[in-house]
Amino acid sequence: FCSFAASFCAPSSPPLGSMLAHGRVLAVAARHVGRATPLLATRAVAPSVRAVAPLAPRAFGSAAAEKVAKTLETEIKHEEEQYEQAKEIKAFLKKSDFKLVDTDGDVNIALEREAGDKKVRVEWQLTSPFNADMDTEGGEEAMDQESTDFCVTVENKSSGSGMVLYCSTQTGEDHRYVIGNIKAFSNAAEKDNVSAYNGPEFEDVDEKLQEAFDEYLAEVGLDNELCDFIDASALDKEQREYIRWLKTVKSLLSA
Repeated sequence: FCSFAASFCAPSSPPLGSMLAHGRVLAVAARHVGRATPLLATRAVAPSVRAVAPLAPRAFGSAAAEKVAKTLETEIKHEEEQYEQAKEIKAFLKKSDFKLVDTDGDVNIALEREAGDKKVRVEWQLTSPFNADMDTEGGEEAMDQESTDFCVTVENKSSGSGMVLYCSTQTGEDHRYVIGNIKAFSNAAEKDNVSAYNGPEFEDVDEKLQEAFDEYLAEVGLDNELCDFIDASALDKEQREYIRWLKTVKSLLSA
């Protein structure tokens, strides 16, 4: 190294470029001293990534969607032309003290009123116009009109106690409903408790008690006209919700 430095400083030293090149050779040679074989390079090479253009999203406005939308439009037109609200609905609401609770998109329907210090609420759901019980051989629908399940809640406004009567409509002119059970509750928590006792089978209680309950329900507004309204509005609600569903789907596919 001293002789190399001396020659570097001597006036007769070779040009700077050749000296730097000679130095690089010596440095490489020094790194490989004692190695029997040369070391192969193991540098990892990153794989080449070719840029791919993103696929364009398929729009809803396809030919299939347009076909469905046109079919829905035809169905909407047909249903609206065929729809006619039953006369019992308007007639009942016109003269009744009950207030109708009916929200679009909700299958539940209710009537509410106050009777003294009591709140009365009648609740039921929409009903399909098609009878599920059909004669498989003859293909004819059962003769009996499909009943509508409903419940009547009578609640004390101050104490929160009350009872829920689980009922169903039935055909006939004398008595248009039957009572299944009567659940009693002393507060709101007990009212909403799904495991609370629902009372005995109403047909098993004493006949005099059954007659007394019938008279009481008549006082709170449960009569044949209300049962007619329940059956008519359950079918009407299903029809209106079906038309609303058709329009909602058509709006989605046409966007």
